[in-house]
Amino acid sequence: MAQRRTLPPLNAVRAFEAAARLEGFKQAALELNVTHGAISQQVRLLEDRLGAPALFRRTTRRVTLTAAGKALLDEIGPALDRIANAVQRHRATGGDVPAAVLRVNALATFSMRWLLPRLKRFRDEHPDIEVRLATSNEPIDALPDVFDVVIRGGPDAFHGFTSRLFLSERRLPVCSPSLIAKLPLDDISDLAPHTWLNVSSMPRLWHDWLVQAGQPRLSPAETLTFDHFFLSIQAALDGLGVAMGPTALIGDDVAAGRLIAPFPDVSLPARSYFAYVPDGSEAGSPTAVFCDWLEREGWPTAGNAASAP
Repeated sequence: MAQRRTLPPLNAVRAFEAAARLEGFKQAALELNVTHGAISQQVRLLEDRLGAPALFRRTTRRVTLTAAGKALLDEIGPALDRIANAVQRHRATGGDVPAAVLRVNALATFSMRWLLPRLKRFRDEHPDIEVRLATSNEPIDALPDVFDVVIRGGPDAFHGFTSRLFLSERRLPVCSPSLIAKLPLDDISDLAPHTWLNVSSMPRLWHDWLVQAGQPRLSPAETLTFDHFFLSIQAALDGLGVAMGPTALIGDDVAAGRLIAPFPDVSLPARSYFAYVPDGSEAGSPTAVFCDWLEREGWPTAGNAASAP
């Protein structure tokens, strides 16, 4: 059982703090809207409760703090400030507990294609946690700011960080249903009359996939090259051609029928997604809660991707 607090009368504490801060009983009486005698009486009550030494030296014209009074003011003043601030916050928020801020840094394409569409679910489940998302492709040890969670490919090891796998993926061709309606893709050789959509940072994706598919000499009618995966995926959605789609980032579009994977049995392995968190993150903290949620959201997709050949 918690020990009961031993507190002096709070009116006496308020009277003492005002008189000590304003250096006079008259000034304290004006601030608290009471009489000079009431302040004097409350201060005397506090001194009687505390015992010697006295808190003020009294002369005919003025009162001054004693050393004991100064020491008490140094403790009581900040305590009353905290009470006042707590009351102000309560009034401002209607009693709601301020949300804990969770700083997350994630890859740009991953954020657009996977994380952002799911963040509302996290907010609905955890309204007490405010996610502040920044996007970057920089390595963890090159980030200029400190983050609670950094989402990158892996597995990698970074000093001072623990990693948690939450999403795996593979890569395979995808296109819009309207494109297949014009140029069917019943066999891998049917890719030849199509436009192939490339990503400049991974120029060998199509070559490596064709080797995996047993058609290394196949070539397209045309190519389009983009500098980000999300652009090539958007181009595929718009019917501009066939893209090499990362399964984690196009899964929602395939499930909704906006994209089709005509050759689901042939795919390339890719790096998995990991949440990297600073060492020492406690169980039950906003960081741990967010990482647990990432795993629940990611593992069904991870299992599907990992089972592909």
